[in-house]
Amino acid sequence: MSNIVRRDPFAIDDMLDDLFKGYFVRPMQLSSEHHEMQMIKMDVKEGDKDYTVHAELPGVSKDDIHVTIEGNSVAISAEVKKTSEKKEGDKVLRSERYYGKVYRSFALGQEVDEANAHAKFDNGVLELVLPKKTATAARKLAIE
Repeated sequence: MSNIVRRDPFAIDDMLDDLFKGYFVRPMQLSSEHHEMQMIKMDVKEGDKDYTVHAELPGVSKDDIHVTIEGNSVAISAEVKKTSEKKEGDKVLRSERYYGKVYRSFALGQEVDEANAHAKFDNGVLELVLPKKTATAARKLAIE
């Protein structure tokens, strides 16, 4: 036997219920230690001959960082691995693991000379020095 439900589309109670459905539900929030790695925080400074980028990657190993340069586009990606364990004697009270990837890409105002670019990673801060590619002078083409 099927259940048939009658519904009045102009009933105020149903309209208000549908309008506020899910409004008072709290969004999921990660703990503060995982929240900091959701996005790479960075500073980009432009000099006369190069760009300097400082990207914060706390808790990331140097081997897990990848930088890709293509023209004026730069992409930074890293694999984050965090583990914590709380013990009381031989008894494990809490054990947590977090694995994930962070990625950030941006475009610069001028193309980068990939051959002379270099990177340094120290104390959770990645420093990129990206020299600007020298602009070739416009050449007038002779017409035959």
